[in-house]
Formats: sequence, structure tokens, C-alpha cells
Amino acid sequence: MPDNHASADRVAEGWAPPAPRDTSSPLRFLVWLARSQARRVAAGAALGSSWMVGLAVPPWVLSRAVDDGLVAGDTAALVTWSVVLFPVGVLNAVLAISRHRTMTKIRMDASFRTVRTVVRHTARLGSSLSRRVGTGEVVTIGIADVQTVAQSMTVTGPGFGAVVAYAAVAVVLFTISPPLALVVLAGVPLLAAGVGPLLRRVERTGGDYRVHQGRLTTRLVDVLGGLRVLNGLGGKEFAAERYGRQSRELVERGYRVGGPASWVTALASGLPALFLAVVVWLAARMTARGEITIGDLVAVYGYVAVLVVPVSFFIEGGGDIARALVAARRITDLLNLRPEHEGGDRAAVDLPAGGGPLTDPASGVLVRPGLFTALVSARPEEAIAVVERLGRLTGTDATWSDVRVDAVSVDRLRERLVVADNDAELFAGTVRDTVAGRHEPDDERVRAAVRTAVAEDVVEALPGDLDAPVASGGSTLSGGQRQRLRLARAVYAAPDVLLAVEPTSAVDAHTEATVVDRLREARRGLTTVVTTTSPLVLDRADEVVFLADGRAAASGAHRELLRDNAAYRDLVSRVQDGEVGR
Repeated sequence: MPDNHASADRVAEGWAPPAPRDTSSPLRFLVWLARSQARRVAAGAALGSSWMVGLAVPPWVLSRAVDDGLVAGDTAALVTWSVVLFPVGVLNAVLAISRHRTMTKIRMDASFRTVRTVVRHTARLGSSLSRRVGTGEVVTIGIADVQTVAQSMTVTGPGFGAVVAYAAVAVVLFTISPPLALVVLAGVPLLAAGVGPLLRRVERTGGDYRVHQGRLTTRLVDVLGGLRVLNGLGGKEFAAERYGRQSRELVERGYRVGGPASWVTALASGLPALFLAVVVWLAARMTARGEITIGDLVAVYGYVAVLVVPVSFFIEGGGDIARALVAARRITDLLNLRPEHEGGDRAAVDLPAGGGPLTDPASGVLVRPGLFTALVSARPEEAIAVVERLGRLTGTDATWSDVRVDAVSVDRLRERLVVADNDAELFAGTVRDTVAGRHEPDDERVRAAVRTAVAEDVVEALPGDLDAPVASGGSTLSGGQRQRLRLARAVYAAPDVLLAVEPTSAVDAHTEATVVDRLREARRGLTTVVTTTSPLVLDRADEVVFLADGRAAASGAHRELLRDNAAYRDLVSRVQDGEVGR
């Protein structure tokens, strides 16, 4: 199996994200896809035009063989024109193969370019994506819409060639019979006009169907993700019944889309055939009256038969564009979503060297550089809120040294600061790819990160060592195994600042102690912040910041706070007694 990422790099060469104007409308997005590979599109148009015009050459050769050979009784002329047919056929075959290969590359480029654009933008949206777009909507965009948009690129090759071939055949027909040429010139626009209302209906009903398809896919993802919970609560049958009802409603909407779409497909074959019959009937009557020769009749039949191809492309291409506009509308709607906190993306501020200090004015928390710091609160959400502000996951006025973190571009910030939480996604892939994340995998570093997270048993339990597959979302792993792989991924990134939310909440006490000790050692000299209420972790922290009512109430070593701060001592006691969850 080829590597899809490598194929994308080879096909979508010179990729650059679309400018805002390119996503302002579905049509502009389609134009951007074509413009982004202008040379390949030009080659496809040239090959498509040459191939379609080349289809008209055999009828002309046959007409010469009939008039110059058969009718005139000239055997040599008949043999000569018959021999000419062979290289003409070979040339057309070569053009057809080259056109098909080029158009396949154009569609692949458009597909990969769209996927890259969507993935890049969803990464920019970050955690805000799930609050603004359903999972099913993103899935449907990534599967159905991308392919629909890519298919529309066919009009840049055969579509353009159809126009050229139509004009060329009309010119040639003028040399045979101007009335026939006028019939051809008038007939094709009438065919297109007859299909137009159906195309508009496909676009309108397709848009409505597409919205409900995204919603239903979101519900399916939610049901599958919560299947264990539903089994426990006994709500599986209710969820299945509701999904079935909505599926049937979607089927009904699909029928409303399929009706006009099927008519477009039928007319793409039927109307050109009917058009061919009318023109040939007219040509036959003109031949019987002696207005054109028998060879001209053969040529006219061949020319009009050739026109079936471009006329079919006209109709099919119109349907492809109608469907692509619906799909592109969903894509551009996603691309036009702005990150909730993107002010720094327009700035050019650099972060100072080192790992801080980090300051959160909203809580008064000060994180000193190079230390292993624990944030603790009786209400864990207060500590998490501090991490979200320091990590710029929400509105913030936090600073790194004297630089506000929201004045730095997200990309630059994420190179130096990583937020690791237990909701972070685990994508399908190998253990190596899971731990390396967006960085280049290095087996030695991967193994070191796995060891730091005490995840060796996770790797050993899977067949294939670092090549062992990890299912999407880590669904085949336990909660503790997923937690340790997420921590290994954060450690592998080696940021100057690591902000970890409850990194040991799903492991036993022995594993927890080992994780903390190894994490401290691996990140010696770097800034590490963890939120926790575990006395074991607090005891190993260089500094503990105790939060009360969302504000920093005290800071210092764990033992000092136990001795000097009654509220902190009470919290730790309640944790040890099991009154406060970790």
C-alpha cells in the first residue's frame, strides 16, 4: 500500500493555504483549486481538446474513403484512406490515456489540497472546533465533500475540450451544410437549457440533504463513542430507535435529491442520442435529395456521434459542479470559522528564551522557570482554568516573562509550550506515530518518552512493538494506558513549558510515583506544571501553588504548606480520607 502522506506531498506540490478571498464563496474555492495547479489544468485542457477534436478525424477519413474510394471506384484511394485510420486511432488512444492520467492527477491534487486545508484549519480552531461544529460534519466533509469537490475538476479537462470539440465540429459542418451546422449550434444550447432547472434543483435539495447527513453522522459518532455508557444506563435501544427514525428521514430526503439527479444522468445519455437521431435524419433526407454526398452523410453521422461525448460531458459536468457547489459550501463554512482567540496570529512577537516565568494575573499564580510546579485546589476546575489561561486555550492576559501569550502566534507558542490533558485525541496509527505526534519519529526518543510515562507495559502488551497499531481514540486501550501514551506524546515534544492536567489520575499509586519521578528527571531544567490533588505528586513537586476561590492563596514546598497553612492541610487530609476525588 502506498503512503498517502507521501502521495499527497508528491501530488499537491507547492501547496499553500487559500487566501480569505478564495474561501469567500463556494465558486471561488473551486476556482482556487483549479488555479493552484494551473499548469496541470492547462495540460488537461489541451489533451482533452486534442482528444475530442481527434474523435472527429475518423469520420472525415471514412468520408474520404467512401467518396474517393467506394463511390469513385478507386481501390488505391480506398486502401490509402483505410490505412490512415490506423495511426489516427493509435494517436487518439494515446491522447485518451494521457488525458485520463492528467485528469486523475488533477482530481487527486484537488482532493489532497482540500484535505490539507481543512486539517490545517481544524488544527487552528483547536478545542473550539467541537463546540462549533459536530464531529459528524467534519467526518462528512473529510469523506464525501472532498471527493465531490475533486470530481468537479473534471470540467477543466474534458469540459473545456467539449467546448472546443463542439465549435470544431460546427465549423466543419458548415463546410458540408450550413443548415445542419445551424441545427447543431442551436440544438446543444437547447439541451443544456432543458437540464438547467434539474441542476438547480439538485443543488437546492442536495444542500438540505447534506446538512441533515452531517447531523446524522454526528449522532452516529456520539452513539458509538458512548456505547459503553448506554449499555450501563440501559439507553441503547432508545438511541438505536431514534437513530433509525432519523436515518429513515434522511433516506426520504435522499430520494428528493436522487430524483432530479437520476434524471440528469438519464438525460446525459438520452438527449444526445435523440439529438443524433434528428441530425442524421435531416442529413439522410438531404442525401436523398442530392444536396450532400454519401460520404458527407457518413461524415455527418460520425461528427454528430462524436458530439454525443461533449454533450454528455456538458450535462454531467453541470451536475458535478452543482453537487460540488453544495459540498464546497460546507467546506468554506468550516474554513470561515475563526479561532476564538486568534489575535496573536496577526502579530510577530517572539517569546523570550527559557521557560518563563509564567504569570496568570487572573489568579495571581506565578510559575517559576525550570521547576516542577503543582497546582492544587479543592475545586480541580480552578486549577484547570489557570492552565487554560497560561496555555492560551481561552481568553487570557497571562504572560511569559514580560510578553503576553496572546500576543504570540499560536504556531510559535505551541512550539515552546504544550498543554497535555486527558481529553486530547489519540489518532489511529502505530505506537511510534502516536508518541511522535506532529514531530518526526525517532525510535530512541520514542522509547525514552514511553519509559518516562511508564508506558513500557502498554507497548509490550501490543503485537509489533513500536509498529503496533493504536486504534482511533485509543478505544482498545484502558484509561490508564491512554493517559500514559498522551503523556509520552507530550514528553516527546520536549517543550520549554509543559502544562499537564491530572497526568496520573488514572494509574495506581506505585505507577504514579514512578511517573512523577521519571517526569521530573526527564524535564530537569525545564518548566513543568501539573494540576493534581494527589499527596504523592504534591510531595515530589519543587513548588506547590495552593488555590482558594480561584486565587493563589499560598505557595511553597508541600511539607511547608502542611505545616503553615491550615486550609491546605485540611484539603490534603480530605484527599487521603477519600472525601475529595483526585
